[in-house]
Amino acid sequence: MTNSFLCLVLAPAIYLTGCTNKSGVSPGAVQVGIASWYGHPFHGRPTASGEIYDMEKMTAAHRTFALGTVVHVENLTNKQTVQVRINDRGPFVQERIIDLSHAAARAISMPGIANVRLKVISTPPTRAAEMFAVQIGAFSQRSEAEDLRAQMERKYGTAKLVFRDRDQTWRVLVGLQPTLESANTLAMQLDNAAGPAFVVLIDSLE
Repeated sequence: MTNSFLCLVLAPAIYLTGCTNKSGVSPGAVQVGIASWYGHPFHGRPTASGEIYDMEKMTAAHRTFALGTVVHVENLTNKQTVQVRINDRGPFVQERIIDLSHAAARAISMPGIANVRLKVISTPPTRAAEMFAVQIGAFSQRSEAEDLRAQMERKYGTAKLVFRDRDQTWRVLVGLQPTLESANTLAMQLDNAAGPAFVVLIDSLE
């Protein structure tokens, strides 16, 4: 990732270039990694942007790109491309970088997961200051999530639970960081101490 360390989201095969803004993304930024897609049962449910998810529209979920960012996606296996707008948060699997809508996945002949190259086409206008946290766990039972949250709060000072309606899970978020760089530093500490960890924007789960 050469000078794009500030844009790292804790996946060795992911890199970003052209980082200039606080969230580490500006037009021209590139990211390479694994894409997945989602359809039912999320079709018809609210996304992180407040829109109702329509799996037949050209949209996608990303953990840290600002909502409203337009991204060019290339399937590196067959070189097919599609352009999507980020309106949701995810995927919440450490090694994946984007969750495409059903329509977008079909447009690049992606039946399951695929290696992709993302290029940021445009970002939304100036918006409120962003804050980052680190997700270290997702649980179907609140009691299990609360146990981990309490442990993390004792050790790191700030930890909270957020319920995600999209997949009916309780997620444990640690820290409240003003920059992606500081969030990545915390994520690396947590990854070593508590298991898989990755950075998310606070709006991604609230």
